[in-house]
Amino acid sequence: MRVMLVVFFATAGLAQEQIPASPAVGFDTDRVPRLTVVPTYPGKAKRDRVEGEVQVCFNIDRKGKTHRLTVRKSTHRIFEKPSIKAVRDSTYEPLPKDAIVPGIKSCRTFRFFLEPVVIDDLDNSD
Repeated sequence: MRVMLVVFFATAGLAQEQIPASPAVGFDTDRVPRLTVVPTYPGKAKRDRVEGEVQVCFNIDRKGKTHRLTVRKSTHRIFEKPSIKAVRDSTYEPLPKDAIVPGIKSCRTFRFFLEPVVIDDLDNSD
């Protein structure tokens, strides 16, 4: 007997991950990310198969911390808190003392989507 089971998993991560960032990360500013945090996919959204997108805009101070976070665009409110937390926990390289802090607002867009995974279970007990 052949049984096929479809399982969905979250691509935004099961738990909050911390990923060392590289200068090649595409941001709206020339500030270099030090640590990029990936948001946690909310359990309720996974259970209900809800997908969405959130754009969070923010400023970066001279020490590399984010502040003045705002949600610019969101397709579902359930993803806003994890997205804001991820941006708040992310850091950037500090600026030298003589450098001027750019007045550019940066934005990050987080896409929460589920990918189907097919598990093929062969039962050889027939």
